[in-house]
Amino acid sequence: MKRTLMGCIVGAALAFGGSVGAQDNMMPFGTDTEVNYAAQLWTAMESINMVGDGMLRTFPYEGIAPHGMMLETFYTKATVGGHTGTLLVKRNYGPEGVTEDEVLKEPGKHLGAITVMFKREAGYDADNQDWFWAKYLPDGSLDKNPKGMQLAGRVAKGKPKGCIACHSGAPGGDYIFTTDHLK
Repeated sequence: MKRTLMGCIVGAALAFGGSVGAQDNMMPFGTDTEVNYAAQLWTAMESINMVGDGMLRTFPYEGIAPHGMMLETFYTKATVGGHTGTLLVKRNYGPEGVTEDEVLKEPGKHLGAITVMFKREAGYDADNQDWFWAKYLPDGSLDKNPKGMQLAGRVAKGKPKGCIACHSGAPGGDYIFTTDHLK
């Protein structure tokens, strides 16, 4: 009886995007562990001027859904928890119809989200080249999917749609679309 009740509690927690201690390892994203790591990553991005006041800027370019109508993309390195990895930061601007000039003039007004890929330590997610995914709102809080799960970690791993499913189709097999013209 206790096993059945515990199984139902764990199952319900997982179905609603919650976490139950050791269950963090079974859920691909949105766990307390992944959310805490995303907070550390945001702090690392602040320290290298990727987000917040005084952030580095570049000329935006035309984007596509789901990221935004205008984008800025940066490639750098960051250190989180003693691990240094490749960091891709994409600033997603909108709404539809926004122009490069409007984004340059008032970036904060048009910033909708900041999407991030961070290359974690070997073994984090070997199936997907150890990429950690996060989607932040402009204030640094994590965005959520329609089920209320915070978008941090192995976002939508094993699903037909989402970060991993889309980026696994990038030419060159590196999960990165924006560098394909450099190859």
